[in-house]
Amino acid sequence: METMSRRKYRAIQAPIDEDIIKKLVPNQYSSPLNKIFTLCLVLRIINSLLVQTYFNPDEHWQSLEVSHRIAFGYGHLTWEWRKGLRSYLHPLLFAAIYKILAFLRLDSPWFMTRTPRLLQSIFAAFGDLYLYKLSKVLFGDSVASWALFTQLTNWFMFFCITRTLSNSLESVLMLVSLYYWPCIRVSPNVISSSSRKFALAMAALACVIRPTSAIIWIYVGTLELLLARDKLKFVLLDVIPIGGLVLGLTTLLDRLMYGSWVIVPLNFVKFNFLSSGGDYYGTHPWHWYFSQGFTVMVFTYLPFSLAGFIMSKQWKLCGLVAWVLGTYSLLGHKEFRFVLPVLPLALMFSGYSLAKLCPSELSKRKLRESSSSYVKRLTKLQMAVFFLLFTNIPMALYMSMVHQRGTEDVMNYLSKEASENKVKNILFLTPCHATPYYSTLHHDLPMRFLDCTPSEEKGILDESDQFLLHPLDFATELVRNWSLPSHIVVFDAQEKLLKEFLLARGFREVRRFFHAHFKVDRELQSSVVVYALQGY
Repeated sequence: METMSRRKYRAIQAPIDEDIIKKLVPNQYSSPLNKIFTLCLVLRIINSLLVQTYFNPDEHWQSLEVSHRIAFGYGHLTWEWRKGLRSYLHPLLFAAIYKILAFLRLDSPWFMTRTPRLLQSIFAAFGDLYLYKLSKVLFGDSVASWALFTQLTNWFMFFCITRTLSNSLESVLMLVSLYYWPCIRVSPNVISSSSRKFALAMAALACVIRPTSAIIWIYVGTLELLLARDKLKFVLLDVIPIGGLVLGLTTLLDRLMYGSWVIVPLNFVKFNFLSSGGDYYGTHPWHWYFSQGFTVMVFTYLPFSLAGFIMSKQWKLCGLVAWVLGTYSLLGHKEFRFVLPVLPLALMFSGYSLAKLCPSELSKRKLRESSSSYVKRLTKLQMAVFFLLFTNIPMALYMSMVHQRGTEDVMNYLSKEASENKVKNILFLTPCHATPYYSTLHHDLPMRFLDCTPSEEKGILDESDQFLLHPLDFATELVRNWSLPSHIVVFDAQEKLLKEFLLARGFREVRRFFHAHFKVDRELQSSVVVYALQGY
């Protein structure tokens, strides 16, 4: 009787404070999934429109630039595409959008830059929905609501998830797939074998789009193999047929686009793992993800995530986060976006610890014994929510709308100038891939940027590095071998060394765009400057 009473009391909330809880907490009571998806979609659309800064070259050069070439016949293909390291599946998504815009005659600069991110915002909303569904299956409604809250308010998710990076779509596919894996659930038997097949298909797609996603699915697949009763069936009737089908279809797609047989995952592994080709773009110490990278991404949610890891005792997903961070730590080249897929899982555990702070977790008997306990919990929760919002929202807005926006603004400006026939050709005297390219300009004009293709021989500096070491000497030699451009784009750090050189050759400053308040990888690049030849 005593046990039944306790259960009954746990199900009852204090009536006098129910309205307060409803206002403070994201709806704790079961909400229709369509309403949750609509909320996520609206917020992610707004999110995508607010993102106006430059984060990583791959957002443009490995997706939109390739898509623009497919749709309009011109666009630059980087060395990765010449070596067959990328699949065309991801760029084709945005190429289809470009084709629709062209058909509707809406391929203006605004639509060309915003529509791809709007498409990614739809994918991101599905990711939010499936994080909610996964949290609900594992921990219940209250944790699911708080997990969604953390996902929608974390600064790095806001900053990154609506960008057209392959990592963003990979993260969404991971969340969708995890929801259907039997081994992840508390009761694996409640899910059908067809759901596991769907989970495998999503995992295979993630690996095609981003071959390093295999790191995640090696862990999950091994876990499924250990826990599944039908191990032989899992391998022979699920993994091999579904993986083979997805790999076969995408290989045929790449055969069509490349013009020859290319097995992208194999080439990717050879270059990045067997030859350490990724190290060409810089290396970090082994502990970087733990001491800086992932810590910065989780940000002020970190103590709540750690508390959630400990309290939940959900070792499967905790192990997945640790496995991914540990495995990527073994690689020399490290970036924030590489571990983006496990960020939602860390945030889910933040939601778990926040849910435990909720006053509704107190039983009715405890509330009768001490009303101060309720007040203390409510105060702690209010302070936690205020702290998280106060730290994450300004960070999200600053990084998405202010920091490193000059390279986006300069291309939007040049696109408008090109529309009015005020631009003939453009030279970018910047580190390579520092700006968007034809996908933003959307005019078939001659353009030149400093190449940074990895050399076959060690110790050979690429054009970008040569320029940064000796800007004036490099620019002098470059101009001798190339006719004077109508416009030159340069960062202010190098402009100081090149100003007299440019003025002596008939160039004048026409626009200057703010870029950043602080440096990231190199010296401070506070502004981006456009110089035009006399007469333009």
